[in-house]
Amino acid sequence: MQVILLEDIPLLGKTGDLVKVSDGYGRNFLIPRKKAIAATEKGLQVIERQREQVQQRAGKAKKDAERLAQKIEQLSCTIPKNAGESGKLFGSVTSMDIETYLKENGIQVDRKKILLEEPIKNLGMVSVPIKLHPEVTATLNVSIVQE
Repeated sequence: MQVILLEDIPLLGKTGDLVKVSDGYGRNFLIPRKKAIAATEKGLQVIERQREQVQQRAGKAKKDAERLAQKIEQLSCTIPKNAGESGKLFGSVTSMDIETYLKENGIQVDRKKILLEEPIKNLGMVSVPIKLHPEVTATLNVSIVQE
């Protein structure tokens, strides 16, 4: 029996794949749980339409992420912090501080997307990557200065 998968199933395939499974597995498990539909002419058309919609949404999301990346790269982030004589900060600059700075400038970014490996603990200039989309990463230049 051939079915079209409606969701990713490990060891079987990804959403939209046409796979051959045993009759019992398809009829008794996949189709009743809405994990797949029978591979008929109508089913293939439905899946093709859904695939086109997903591609359009993905393209729009990527364009939005690219626009946001351009905005972020134009910014110059300066964060004043207390520091000792050797340039070590009392405390550190975290992704939360960077998220706050971006919010103040009208850019909403989840702090989990700010790829700061470890908190910044020294004065100076640091480039911080921000992953906005699987294919789009912006770089924000953060300058930590003495308060």
